[in-house]
Amino acid sequence: MILIITPAIDGLKREWREAAAMLGATGGQYWRMVALPILFPSLLGTFALLFANAFGAVATAIALTGPALNIAPILLFAQIRGDVLGSPNLGYALAFGMIVITGIANGLYIWLRTRSERWLK
Repeated sequence: MILIITPAIDGLKREWREAAAMLGATGGQYWRMVALPILFPSLLGTFALLFANAFGAVATAIALTGPALNIAPILLFAQIRGDVLGSPNLGYALAFGMIVITGIANGLYIWLRTRSERWLK
């Protein structure tokens, strides 16, 4: 997240801070009323990208919870790997659902990134 949000923070113009200070704003008011509204699309986009990355982390989910917890990556792994009682069609449906959710999260990130780039140019 730091690597993704750092360019947005670097894009904040020094003139905005100076203008806020000349108008009598404190540091907290500057961040609350100027910087955070400008950084908000970048922050939301970063969270969407991190969600899309974490959603498909099968190895981490299995390592942390074991195979007993029924979350989408573990269920998908169990259905597709070839268990005797597994249902490959359920695995394919889970995989398609995960692709759709990840695509939506990435699309949200791209939309929010283009929205925030208007301010940071």
